[in-house]
Amino acid sequence: MGEDRTIEEKRSAAARLVTRMLHGYFAISRGMTLGVRAACYDEAGRIFLVRHSYVPGWHMPGGGVERRETALQALSKELREEGNLEMTGPAQLFHVYFNTRVSRRDHVLFYRANVVQTAPRKPDLEIVESGFFALHDLPHGVTPATQRRLRELSGEVPPDDLW
Repeated sequence: MGEDRTIEEKRSAAARLVTRMLHGYFAISRGMTLGVRAACYDEAGRIFLVRHSYVPGWHMPGGGVERRETALQALSKELREEGNLEMTGPAQLFHVYFNTRVSRRDHVLFYRANVVQTAPRKPDLEIVESGFFALHDLPHGVTPATQRRLRELSGEVPPDDLW
């Protein structure tokens, strides 16, 4: 038990370092960072979550919007890369968040999307686990931000402006 906590603490410290380094680069290459993330539901109403190698916890898929890329292009790309997911209809923008935990200039466009998975997502260096989960049976380690977004989507709490 104590050893698991130490591993998680090390991952968390490494994740903070990697995040700061990436945002240092982004500060030079971009005036503001913009990300996209989506709550992706399959036909059964299950949500798709991913667990990254470089940051602890289970998250909804997403990533950064690159230069010369629209938000929806970025969203489609990230869903394909992180889960072999394709949207079955237009994604619905749910809210725009200011992500102060990452930097003072990071914003996240949060969407809701219905998806199909074209093939199972095999683990690799970025995504170590992924899958669809019933909302009442989420995996251990879902991040607080992901839990909050799910409560917002269900109408339990109003959307917060901070990620």
